[in-house]
Amino acid sequence: MSIRADRSSIQKLVVIAAGILGTAALALSLTVWWLRSDAIADATRDTGNLATVLAEQTNLAIQSIDLVLNEIQERLENLGARTQDNYGHLQQDKNTYHSLTDSLSRLSQAALIALIDKNGRVVTTTQKWPTPSIDLTNRDYFQHFKNNDDKGIYIGKPVADHTTGLETIFFGKRINDSNNAFLGMIIVGVRVTYFQRIYNSITSLPDQTFLLLRNDGTAILRYPDPKDRGGEIMPEGSPWHRLVSQGGGAYRSPGYFDGTARLVAVRPLSGYPLVINVGVSQATALASWRNHAITIGIGTLLVIICSVFLLRALANHIKRLVSSEAALADEQGKVDAALSTMSQGLVMFDSSARLVVCNQRYLKMYGLSPDIVRSGCTLRELLSHRAKIGSVVSDDPEQYITELLGAIGQGKIFNKITTLPDGRIISVANHPMADDGWVATHEDITEEKRAEERIVHAAHHDALTGLPNRILFAEQLKQALKRVRRGERLAVLYIDLDRLKRVNDTLGHPIGDKLLKGVADRLRGCIRDIDTAARLSGDEFAIIQSSIDRPSDAAALAIRIGAAVREPIDLNGHQVVVDTSIGISIAPDDGTELDELLKTADIALYEAKNAGRGTYCFYETDMRGPRIIAVAGNRGHLWGEQHRIETRTKRNHSRVNSEYLTIGGNYSRSP
Repeated sequence: MSIRADRSSIQKLVVIAAGILGTAALALSLTVWWLRSDAIADATRDTGNLATVLAEQTNLAIQSIDLVLNEIQERLENLGARTQDNYGHLQQDKNTYHSLTDSLSRLSQAALIALIDKNGRVVTTTQKWPTPSIDLTNRDYFQHFKNNDDKGIYIGKPVADHTTGLETIFFGKRINDSNNAFLGMIIVGVRVTYFQRIYNSITSLPDQTFLLLRNDGTAILRYPDPKDRGGEIMPEGSPWHRLVSQGGGAYRSPGYFDGTARLVAVRPLSGYPLVINVGVSQATALASWRNHAITIGIGTLLVIICSVFLLRALANHIKRLVSSEAALADEQGKVDAALSTMSQGLVMFDSSARLVVCNQRYLKMYGLSPDIVRSGCTLRELLSHRAKIGSVVSDDPEQYITELLGAIGQGKIFNKITTLPDGRIISVANHPMADDGWVATHEDITEEKRAEERIVHAAHHDALTGLPNRILFAEQLKQALKRVRRGERLAVLYIDLDRLKRVNDTLGHPIGDKLLKGVADRLRGCIRDIDTAARLSGDEFAIIQSSIDRPSDAAALAIRIGAAVREPIDLNGHQVVVDTSIGISIAPDDGTELDELLKTADIALYEAKNAGRGTYCFYETDMRGPRIIAVAGNRGHLWGEQHRIETRTKRNHSRVNSEYLTIGGNYSRSP
């Protein structure tokens, strides 16, 4: 009986041992697989973060280059370089060289700027004066613009610079003549070493590669790589093309360039035909996983061997706990390193609004004392310290605290943008956590906001005169017409500058531009703060005269404008005299809708020009169409009194009163 019991016990032990062995083997397989998946996910996330940072930095660099290229294009147009002869004369103009040098000084990443003619010859370069004879017909960027009417920016593959021999990537834009034919191009050269320094500064893993490509799959620069990969093409069957069309992502590459399998993050640049790839070899990504797999295998084997000894199993369990704590400490170290290298300020508060952690960037951003801003410091104490050193977050700290805690209590993100006394603009984002605490990030967005303001201003103002353009004029008129519907009256004056073409033809467009600036200044001097003056096109201006009592107010303004503009303007020693033709439309008399009011003003302007130019005309309609009711001569003055006339409408034969002015003693009236 005892033998059977022993056998039964042994069998049970064998079964238990087999069960433990099978369970351990299954657990080992699953653990190894999960760890491998985690290692690949971590490597993919790290490369993705690096690719995002690198793409943003590259995008900003190219954006600044693009702005300078556009600025040079506009400058060349203003200089009249719209023909091959005029464009070629820039080679002898040292002012062009100084202008390009000035533009180069604003591009820290650029090494040179040059103008190329349609034959591939260098017209002007910032590298040397006088301009050396350099032929660039064999460059890919020249061939591209010569054969394609491409208005965008083109990035060539790295080539040796003719002057220094250094490897350089060229960014170019095409220049067309007045007939839209190829006239030449502008190029900005950036040394390859500039990109290499950026890549070296953010490399976080061994065997990590960076690849700059065009969005058609053509490689421009791969680093590090002993071989020049410029011009090589990403295979058509690669998932890379699909990820680019989707706006980015990650994939496993079999090693198209060096035969090494890699985990690759793909990030297309916003607004430019470039893509950033960041890759790490699969072997490097899984190196840590292999070590963990070996460790787990040995530990599991020990557990199996010692499964009959419960104490031994307990000891192995404790060992795994210690290993987990070490891994946790290692992760904490990585978090601390990430906090110290963040470009944003970061603070974390617990549910009692006490500080848990903050990074050095936060302290430096506001000039805070680490002796005061430390773990355990309350939110109110921190804000009080900031108020004492003149770095307030809000005019009313108590209200700010109430709003912040209210949002966090509801599990909502609380965002705030504040302007510091020194002019910096800080964006603060407070994110709630599960334990009722929150994490806040502080980011300096001063340059971003200023860039947005410059872009908005450029989109709504005329680049030459600084006056509102057609878009802003229409927006202002829409707002003014809302006040008209509430009983206010306004006038729209369409102003055409007479004889501008003669000035441009005889004295040149630069003089014509100065004339337009002078006219714009005089228009500003004729209007009130509540009025709006705008430039609609080449020689066409417009004014919104708000809150008028009678049409004579608009007539008086037209007379002031005519007198001001007729005064001679000294333009580089030339006494230039021009005149204006003005069409006037009154709201609500002539219309209450934007298109209707602009159309009537335009008709009045047309009649003023037909009347001999140098005049102003009012618009009015009867049942048969437009009727011009007031015209003033070149030197006319407002002297007549206001009169009332009566017209009959075909609809109900009722009398309608209509006010108009008699100017210079002459006016016309529909029968």
